[in-house]
Parts: sequence; C-alpha cells; structure tokens
Amino acid sequence: MAFKFESLQVWQKALDLGEDVNQLTKSFPKDELYVLTPQIKRAADSVVLNIAEGCTGQSNAVFKVFLNYSLRSGIEVVSCLFIAKKRKIINEDNFVKLYNEYQSLTKMITALRNTL
Repeated sequence: MAFKFESLQVWQKALDLGEDVNQLTKSFPKDELYVLTPQIKRAADSVVLNIAEGCTGQSNAVFKVFLNYSLRSGIEVVSCLFIAKKRKIINEDNFVKLYNEYQSLTKMITALRNTL
C-alpha cells in the first residue's frame, strides 16, 4: 500500500460506509436532489477524506485535529439519517443498519484519536 491511511481499518470502514451512503441516496426522492442527498454524501465522504488527510505526513497533534473533523462528519451523517427517517425517505431497517455502523465507526475514530 502506497499511503499510510490505506492500512488503517478505520479508513477502510469509513470508505465502505461512504459507499453504502452513496447507494442509499440513489433511492432518495427527486425533491431531495439538491438538499439532503448532497449533504449526507458530502458528510460521508468527509469522514474518509479527513482520516486520509490527517494521517499523511502530519504530526500526531495535527492528525488528532483531522480525526475530530472526521468524527463530526460522522455525527453529521447520523443526523442526516434521522432527517431521512423523519421525512420517510428511508425505512427503519436502513436507518438502524447505518446508525449502528456509524456508531461503531465513531467509536473507532475516537479510540484512534485517544491513542495519539
């Protein structure tokens, strides 16, 4: 692997979950095309991107800052899931699955941050 972040399990999980979010948004209604759809996709992508950006050639202090950004973006994804559920865009099963996965991911990010 060419980049340090590629070997991080937390980055790999975030990448997979970002794709899950992307697939989920394909079923969102057209009236969310410029509202919730890009918001949740950007937040999911931000989790992955901040992990990668922070760990590459940075000090531990800087990496912690980027992990904090990543953590906040994960929380943003969860908030978007609540909005989608409230608007009846996603069903309970999809909500619970992604909610639990993002809860696990945020714990992983927090644990990594705490080791630095």
